[in-house]
Amino acid sequence: MRDWKNYNESLIRRGEILLDFDLIDNWDSELERMNEGKEGRKFVYPDPFIKLLGYMRAYFHLPYRQTEGVVREHASNTLPSIPDYTNISRRINRLDIKINDDDDANNSSLHDYNFVIAIDSTGVKVTNRGEWIRHKWKVKRGYLKIHIAVDIKKKRILSLHVTSEQVHDGKVLPELIDDITIKQNKVIESAIMDGAYDNNNNFQILSFKGIKPAIKVRKNSVCRKTNHYLRNKTVEMQENNLQQWKDSVSYGQRWIAETVFSCIKRMFGEYVTAIRFENMIKEMVLKASLYNFFQSISVT
Repeated sequence: MRDWKNYNESLIRRGEILLDFDLIDNWDSELERMNEGKEGRKFVYPDPFIKLLGYMRAYFHLPYRQTEGVVREHASNTLPSIPDYTNISRRINRLDIKINDDDDANNSSLHDYNFVIAIDSTGVKVTNRGEWIRHKWKVKRGYLKIHIAVDIKKKRILSLHVTSEQVHDGKVLPELIDDITIKQNKVIESAIMDGAYDNNNNFQILSFKGIKPAIKVRKNSVCRKTNHYLRNKTVEMQENNLQQWKDSVSYGQRWIAETVFSCIKRMFGEYVTAIRFENMIKEMVLKASLYNFFQSISVT
């Protein structure tokens, strides 16, 4: 049962953190580290401060000019100088953001167990213009495809990839898995996915890495000699008793990935504000990073 008092307090803390410019306690030392050996013009604003502005802009849905206004009004007396909106935009889009930056170093529990992950994708609009524009003027609007792997125990995003709408879900699975097992050096026990990830290559990749596949195969799937043995085994189990297979692999936990998508869209909107594709990717990674940060301070 949720402790509503502590849960409400964690939501209040989100606003406190996003407007607390006193978080930047090491302004001078951080700038000294960033400017060491740098050629050309030196940095004036440390990365943690720029990242805080990126978080604040994403959460409060602020354009860059209004972001500058907030900083000017609330922190002009505490900061050495105030960046203009052009500088804020340029620096945010050049940040090296990792979705688990904020507490991987401080949370050893992330390495203390084998992960059970849920993998899924969703679409995000590339503009916030209304549907009337599309119907009236026949404007063709694409969308971004957001692929995530979620730790079902902590409801945190472990890996995120952004692609165009043409990229099939199953093609991104190897990148998501490698990001977790190789780059982050985490151990995955099992991976839960829907039928969009049902192909021999994905079964083979998961088997090679010692990951138990929990993939719901397509309805017309049959056992073949050319199939990977784990796919044939899965097909047979689902044909015999689908519900028993779901229970055996905890397939119902896949909904957690959909819940994460719902949280992100409710927090940050169902669209991106960036225009260039590389900046759209940066914006989504920033939002995922902030979502994970909120999860780390939430009390369930």
